[in-house]
Amino acid sequence: MTEKRIDLLSLDTHELTGLLTSWNEPVYRVKQIQRWLYHELADDFAAMSNLPQALRARLAQETRLGALTPLVTQKSADGLTQKTLFQMTDGQTVETVLMRYLDAPGSPAEAADAAHVTRRTVCISTQVGCPVGCPFCETGQAGFIRNLTLGEIVAQVLYFARQEKRAGHELPLTNLVIMGMGEPFMKFNVTWRALEAFTDPARLGLGARRITVSTSGYVDGIRQLAEKDLQVNLAVSLHAADDALRDELVPVNRKHPLRELMRACRDYVRATHRRVTFEYALMDGINDSPAHAQAVAQLLHGMLCHVNLIPLNPTSASAYRRTPAARVKQFENSLRAANIPTTLRVEKGIEIAAGCGQLRQQMSQRAAERQAA
Repeated sequence: MTEKRIDLLSLDTHELTGLLTSWNEPVYRVKQIQRWLYHELADDFAAMSNLPQALRARLAQETRLGALTPLVTQKSADGLTQKTLFQMTDGQTVETVLMRYLDAPGSPAEAADAAHVTRRTVCISTQVGCPVGCPFCETGQAGFIRNLTLGEIVAQVLYFARQEKRAGHELPLTNLVIMGMGEPFMKFNVTWRALEAFTDPARLGLGARRITVSTSGYVDGIRQLAEKDLQVNLAVSLHAADDALRDELVPVNRKHPLRELMRACRDYVRATHRRVTFEYALMDGINDSPAHAQAVAQLLHGMLCHVNLIPLNPTSASAYRRTPAARVKQFENSLRAANIPTTLRVEKGIEIAAGCGQLRQQMSQRAAERQAA
């Protein structure tokens, strides 16, 4: 019965209007329902008090408010980072991370105080697993299973928005990053519809500039995004500045090599006048030498861009290890000396397996061990 119900979070305004019209409901009910879903953050039809009882009953019988059930939640020691593993109606699982940022460094007690948290960012997933297969990424090593629906993507955001609202935070969420499990541009249409839901004033109404979409280098998606009139941020997982190494680290490079990728990124900047962020995970002895830094600087020379250096979050099955701190600083200084804007990502939740796919893989391994026992 549950699987046959319509997921309201998968419906845009036009589709919701069509559903209610087919039920002979007045059009103004659309705005009422959307307000309950996205502004009041209701998770129960009974709470929708300005809807007729008969409509609430029909909604409860024929529709649902998302399709995610939280299975496991882990929190960092400082209380700032939380990862939740969700199960969907088909039994598959996906994970989402909430990251809270303080206005200044503080103690764990201060972290729990809403007055000290200035930013709340949710990192969401778009797929179960990932088709790209990057060897240093837990999600990539787990393989690809399926794409998420629009409702499953939106539900991740609403779950944490409800949680933060219940905790008394006046502004539940401030930023979204689509950097979790999966490649967002593999199914561009679904990702785009999610972006519309996030920015539509009638729905979540988040500012486009507070949203970042990360791609491993799907050129078609970059070009499609450049054609859209929505000022979301674009991040590209670079990790290497030569094709031979990037073929190994980011296998989609074999389909879209660096020359093609960089042409698409430069065209994106010309079309949108917005900078591109290049994500670069530093791996000990793999891509972290002075020569590698020089190659990155040459690749990005003259481009409106920013490099985000990432200390690698080691995975259970990967031989790749993080670069020592001194060499990370050297790499950062080399890029800055070449006039490439560069920052070092603040680490969040490494002790709770906050990297993409890590909690999901841990739970899968434990389940397999229990079955074997």
